[in-house]
Amino acid sequence: MKVSARNVLKGTVKTILVGAVNTEITLEVAPGLEVVAVITKSSSEQLALAEGKEAYAVIKSSDVMIAVD
Repeated sequence: MKVSARNVLKGTVKTILVGAVNTEITLEVAPGLEVVAVITKSSSEQLALAEGKEAYAVIKSSDVMIAVD
């Protein structure tokens, strides 16, 4: 995976809160350090996110995105 964003944090999906349109993803990037992102429900499904799965918080400007290999 290559992205233009300079801030990429690898972590483990801790919680997933699914809503009607969006999904809130919490990644634990270090013990006791979490990053939370709200992405579309569709994106969450396409990334096959699940608790315990490794993922990346990709931070560019004011946005936090989630990525997987």
